[in-house]
Amino acid sequence: MTASKHERYTIDVEGGRTLNLVPSENAEQLNEQQLVDYGELRQRFVKWLRTRAKDPERMEGYSDYTVYETAYKCARFDRWVWSSEGRYTHPPTTEHADQYIDDVVVYRDVSNATKGKTEEALARYYRWLSNTTHIDEWEHDQRFRSGGDDAPRDYLTRRERRLVREQALDDGGWKVPAIVCVSLDAALRPVEVGRATTDWCDIVNSMLRIPKEDSSKNKDNWRTALTTRSATVLDHWLDERAELEKYDDTDALWLSREGTTYGSRSLARLLSRLCEQAGIESRGRSLTWYSLRHSTGTYLTHERDLAATKAQLRHKSAQTTLKYDNVPPEQRREILDDI
Repeated sequence: MTASKHERYTIDVEGGRTLNLVPSENAEQLNEQQLVDYGELRQRFVKWLRTRAKDPERMEGYSDYTVYETAYKCARFDRWVWSSEGRYTHPPTTEHADQYIDDVVVYRDVSNATKGKTEEALARYYRWLSNTTHIDEWEHDQRFRSGGDDAPRDYLTRRERRLVREQALDDGGWKVPAIVCVSLDAALRPVEVGRATTDWCDIVNSMLRIPKEDSSKNKDNWRTALTTRSATVLDHWLDERAELEKYDDTDALWLSREGTTYGSRSLARLLSRLCEQAGIESRGRSLTWYSLRHSTGTYLTHERDLAATKAQLRHKSAQTTLKYDNVPPEQRREILDDI
């Protein structure tokens, strides 16, 4: 490839650096037509990162430093996808992302902070892909924190779990209490809230029965325990739901005001509202619907064991569950005293 062809795929960023939209390692794997196609895709991705990725409603993008790091980490991921498939392909699937984290990132000889930044870069990539292609939003439990440790990301404390539950019960009607109580018990991912149907509900046995075709990782059928308290709330919601006209032609367990299934953004807004109403401090924290899931994993591990957490959170790999094995030293001392 000539230097003139490279110039089309470079932009200047802050700090006196030049961002190669198509790094040479990627370009070497592409013919002329593929290079043009990939270069155009990268231009659109980087423009999105710089102008609206951080807050689409306010048209706010990331800093050039974050854009630079994200672009190169995603280009490296693209190379891995092409190598795995034996050909140039775009867009990558969410299964590609899962496999890349499980088989490559976890074992890379770099710090946990770097691994966490790679996960965050891919999360941004898939937000863009879900907005511009047929690819679904990537539902991923981040394993490593970019701050340097591999503990779960921000989660609700025991007190905050109680406050959110109580605020939901004060919301009017049974829908919001059912979403919150069931999600707290079953550690539902956003995509699972959206996919949930009435067929999942086993009120008599206080559990959700999630078929493999609806489970987030699409591998196994799952039986997920609910407390009798949450099962009672869910039972009341099913009775209320049966009287609502907008549910006449759907088996979706929950629909938004607009009649659509819930997703990451709508659930994040719901949690933000409940936290604000309950007086839960959220400044400086990254609270999302996953915060409910992470809190369940954290406290279930403290009270029981990793096996119970793996089953309740429906983890395919035990490696994913290990991040919840962060019992504080003082609690471990109490356990040692007891034995």
